[in-house]
Amino acid sequence: MKVRIGREELLTGLQRVQGVVEKRNTMPILSNILLEAKHDGAEIVATDLEIGMRGLYKATVLEAGGVTISARKLYEIIKELPSGEIELTSGDNNWTTIQAGKSQFKVVGLPSGDYPALPSIEREGLTPLAGAGLLELIRKTLFAAGDNDARYILNGLLVSLTTTEKKTTLLRLVGTDGHRLAVAEREVGTPNAKQPAQDIKAIIPKKAAQEMRRLLEEGGDEEPLIGFTKNLMIFRKSGLLLTSRLMEGNYPNYQQVVPKESGKRIVVNRGLLESALRRVSVLSKDKANAVKVSFAPGGMTLFSSNPDYGEATEELVARYEGEALNTGFNARYLLDALSVMDGESVSLQMDTALSPCLIQEAESPGFKCVVMPIKI
Repeated sequence: MKVRIGREELLTGLQRVQGVVEKRNTMPILSNILLEAKHDGAEIVATDLEIGMRGLYKATVLEAGGVTISARKLYEIIKELPSGEIELTSGDNNWTTIQAGKSQFKVVGLPSGDYPALPSIEREGLTPLAGAGLLELIRKTLFAAGDNDARYILNGLLVSLTTTEKKTTLLRLVGTDGHRLAVAEREVGTPNAKQPAQDIKAIIPKKAAQEMRRLLEEGGDEEPLIGFTKNLMIFRKSGLLLTSRLMEGNYPNYQQVVPKESGKRIVVNRGLLESALRRVSVLSKDKANAVKVSFAPGGMTLFSSNPDYGEATEELVARYEGEALNTGFNARYLLDALSVMDGESVSLQMDTALSPCLIQEAESPGFKCVVMPIKI
């Protein structure tokens, strides 16, 4: 293999796959990327056997072929090189020479034939989505999904696609770790009379959603496409292909957890609440981040204490007309929810001191967040 490629082009491709390659060396080849020189450019492939990414990049192919190289080391080398063309040549025993100006590196490679194959994908059956809409839904639900939760299924996002009466696609994403829940939905895609009615539900790993978010944050004019087979999610965007195995199991009945709109409801400035929570939680007990929250007519009070450090209190002006209510929350859970909201004010609603708290904003009717209180 011999290929000549621009530094920026190669760096972009390597940046995209850093999150996919396997960090824990269960199989050494999984910490590598597959670099293949084809007649139409250089293809960069990465997989951890659950998630795979493939992208084609502009390059001058002098000799077709392929090699696998450490994703991290190659990225670190290319990042330090100056702008300009880079020549990569694979030789005996898969040693790869990287030549850029007067700099030369020789790195150990593994045979391309040993690299796990990505599933072959057809374009049919993929649903076009508005990129900005999908990005917003991922941003608003990803924080609530579990991290290495013992309940395996909570380490993913529930994705559902349904066709509305207007023949548009309603996309809903749900994330929960058992302590908080986020649901976001919106219509994506354009009305299509030929579009068959569909009702798809799938659970995608959190890592796959994070990679989709990174790709969507790059922007671009082309609308992304998403589709599902029996055990695979397919995501296409601007010549990039991301595939992910679906998680098997039953997602919790999240609709049971979302409180109906009633009970005690307080409306407060989002920015002021966020900054007050940050300040007060400085003196909260380390692990639980416990903050006592009191609702009273016309205001809200935050209080935290720690026997080793002291206590903090802050009062906020708020719109509330119910009976006084004292409850407690993990401040980090509230801050995570507030950080994905964009409106000026938010409402918090709960029936009793230990019932689920529904957090909403008027600007995003399709978004709901539920945080479970804690005893203080």
